[in-house]
Amino acid sequence: MAQALARQRSERGVRGLRKVSAVAPGLLVALAVAVVATLLGRLAPIVGGPVFGILLGAVVAAVIPGLRASTLQPGYGFASKPVLQISIVVLGTGLSLAEVVRVGGESLPVMLGTLVVALLGARLFGRLLGVRGNARTLIGVGTGICGASAIAATTAVIGAAEIEIAYAIGTIFTFNIAAVLLFPPIGHLLGMDAHAFGLWSGTAINDTSSVVAASFAYGGDAGDYGTVVKLTRTLMIIPIVIVLAALQARKQTDGGFRLRGIPWRKIIPLFLVGFLLAATLDTLGVIPGSWHPVLSFVATFLITTALAGIGLTLRLSTVRKAGIRPLLLGGALWISVAAASIGLQAVTGTL
Repeated sequence: MAQALARQRSERGVRGLRKVSAVAPGLLVALAVAVVATLLGRLAPIVGGPVFGILLGAVVAAVIPGLRASTLQPGYGFASKPVLQISIVVLGTGLSLAEVVRVGGESLPVMLGTLVVALLGARLFGRLLGVRGNARTLIGVGTGICGASAIAATTAVIGAAEIEIAYAIGTIFTFNIAAVLLFPPIGHLLGMDAHAFGLWSGTAINDTSSVVAASFAYGGDAGDYGTVVKLTRTLMIIPIVIVLAALQARKQTDGGFRLRGIPWRKIIPLFLVGFLLAATLDTLGVIPGSWHPVLSFVATFLITTALAGIGLTLRLSTVRKAGIRPLLLGGALWISVAAASIGLQAVTGTL
């Protein structure tokens, strides 16, 4: 009996070592690309490490054909899936549910309204422009919630292809840059106070880094308020991911959706439970405030590693075939969400 148990442990150990040896080469390449991308992101924070990760990964793989070797693919896959899911859990450590409740009460109508505009707009404009499938979903969720982080969380449950992720990231990146440059002068032209501008930037700009750049450039307490609104908006990831996971599970069961036999792990993925648990621990004060900068860096680096893994599997020729339609969809959604945010503020008396 003891010998049989020892044999089983030995076999499991051998299988584990084989998995590690298969994953390690490609994962190390993705990590190396992520390190360079992170450094570039420090030099150009408006672009950010995650965007540099997918762009640099694609360029490096195109320049060095050996990086497309089959022996490296398992590592790239590990980076783009498990590492991606871990990054979402770590992201939750920077979200205090108490702060969400405080800010959410006054910003919720604008936040929910812009999210609805983004999701319905993605469906409408996507059909008109011929952008379908996961690419349309990713662009809509990325615009409506929080850019690369929302795209990462959504990808983890719908299984989007690398090329669709690239379209979405590229689109979000383009309009992040536009927002940082255009929002402050437009805000001054409209005579918005710091509070109103913080709410506008927090609900209408995609990535957190771009919200910070635009709102702090505006002055006053716009930066602080815009950042909190943006972090609160991040929590919208939870219901959206659950709905998308449920729809994905429904497809896989031929349209049947009965309580018995529902694949709950797909509908409520483990990484989403981890995200909520991390946010709860932060709310309870278990996570010291001094850890937040480090954990934020770790979360961003893990997302950068995941996107580097995706970029390393991309072919630039395939990206070019997409044409301008995804970009037009992103532009239409960006304008719609920005206008909806101002309109909802006017209606609710927060402008």
